[in-house]
Amino acid sequence: MLEGVKRALTRLAGSIKEKLETKEVSEEDVREALEGVEYELIDANVAYDVVERLAEELVKRAAGTRIPRGRSVEEYVKELLASSMTSLFSAGATDLAEAAASKCAKGAPYVVVFFGVNGVGKTTTIAKVAYLLKSRGISSVIAAADTFRAGAQEQLRRHAEAIGVPFIGASYGADPASVAYDAIQFARSRGLCAVLIDTAGRMHVDKDLMDELRKVVRVSKPDLKVLVVDALTGNDAVEQARQFNEGVGIDGIIVTKVDADEKGGVLVSVSAVTGKPILYIGTGQRYEDLERLRPEEFVRNLLS
Repeated sequence: MLEGVKRALTRLAGSIKEKLETKEVSEEDVREALEGVEYELIDANVAYDVVERLAEELVKRAAGTRIPRGRSVEEYVKELLASSMTSLFSAGATDLAEAAASKCAKGAPYVVVFFGVNGVGKTTTIAKVAYLLKSRGISSVIAAADTFRAGAQEQLRRHAEAIGVPFIGASYGADPASVAYDAIQFARSRGLCAVLIDTAGRMHVDKDLMDELRKVVRVSKPDLKVLVVDALTGNDAVEQARQFNEGVGIDGIIVTKVDADEKGGVLVSVSAVTGKPILYIGTGQRYEDLERLRPEEFVRNLLS
């Protein structure tokens, strides 16, 4: 898992270590160490502009440095790399359970709208979030505002039944915004703490889709707008993140299928290009396979 990024960072650390062992490191030394490694990072699905940002961060932090007395070179280099990599992740990730509980205590449901193209695992992810909330004692309702794709409602309904949470749907071709509105009213009338709204997942360059999603947002006034992307789609996931953020605006990202990702660059890139935090990562097929992403811990594991 994530071996592509790990290999590139290991090579980069070794190159900087060699230079630091003998002298004070210059900007030229850092850029020389990055040569070749940049292509490895790009091959590991780190977006080109994100690789450039990492290079600038490393130059800023490493150039002109010497090893402090009593420190090992390897340890010092790992710290330089860790701080540079961590800076690429946007901070401020929301804990959905805490946020929902807090708003529910004030007498209103916490509304989350999920975006993402077909096939990224959005429906399963919504079910995982509902399961997470239920495991923390927080009630929710799942709303199927994707009235476009055949089978979308049935799939989501089955998940809701399996988890044991209410489901709100509509006939195909119905107004998605009205489904979202009905689900919020349902939650209010029954004192439910969270509303999880699925939306249509046509291509991210589809203007009609973006117009539809903006209408859902206007009507539902969500507390959180979440984009779901698939780690295995590489640079396409990064482009989806750009387009959805520009087209409708997102507050956070969930990356699916991380357990099967041999490269790892998507995790770094989608947060860096949007300036939005990764809220959770999908690590398996079970409902409980949804984990918080903590950038410092993630980067530390990459460099271990």
